[in-house]
Amino acid sequence: MRPAVWLAQSLAVSLAVALAVSLSAAATAAVDDYLTWPSDRAETVAKSTRVKDSAGQSWWDTRGRRTERSMKYDVVATWMTPEVIQASARIFQLRDGLSAEATRSLVAEADKPGQTVVMIEIDPHEGSGVIPLDWQAYLLPFTGAKGIDGAVGGVGTPALRDVKALAGIVRRDYAYDRFWMVFPLKSGDGKPLFGPTTTHAEVVVRINDKEARMKWPIPAALRAASN
Repeated sequence: MRPAVWLAQSLAVSLAVALAVSLSAAATAAVDDYLTWPSDRAETVAKSTRVKDSAGQSWWDTRGRRTERSMKYDVVATWMTPEVIQASARIFQLRDGLSAEATRSLVAEADKPGQTVVMIEIDPHEGSGVIPLDWQAYLLPFTGAKGIDGAVGGVGTPALRDVKALAGIVRRDYAYDRFWMVFPLKSGDGKPLFGPTTTHAEVVVRINDKEARMKWPIPAALRAASN
């Protein structure tokens, strides 16, 4: 091989390797960007998917009255998106002085490939204060229509209360019971839950004959994970 040709090929290989290393480093830096967030940004992101609604209604304050069932349930839902999980982990890092590696471990522990988690808090206004065991939660593309066409059901997973990055950062109000619901990102026929034209997702919480509905923009990462 001629020296000039050999030199050109060597330079090409060196440039390709350098480019690959540079791209890999840039990708890693982008993935770990949350490790540099200031506390105010982390807190804003961690709270960004916390949404409230009510299932049922009371025409006056009936809390504490002796009724068999509550007329109204206050419901709070927090969608534990990848960014919310990262923000929560960053807050723990800043608060507890965690290393970068320990913070990444919090994120990895909370990650559920092919699934997504919504923390749901429920406060019954009246009655016994007991939430019926047969309440249900559904995740679906938001269309503005009533019903739950195209929805997937959530599975209550109490063990997730011990997963730090899924616990939320808002101080708990003990009037509410907390539940961690896990939803698949594909429907029963294996199709993506969120199609390419769907912009928002909705959670429907059904308690007896009452419903609460909460919606959010769909993060790009979860849209990609559902495909």
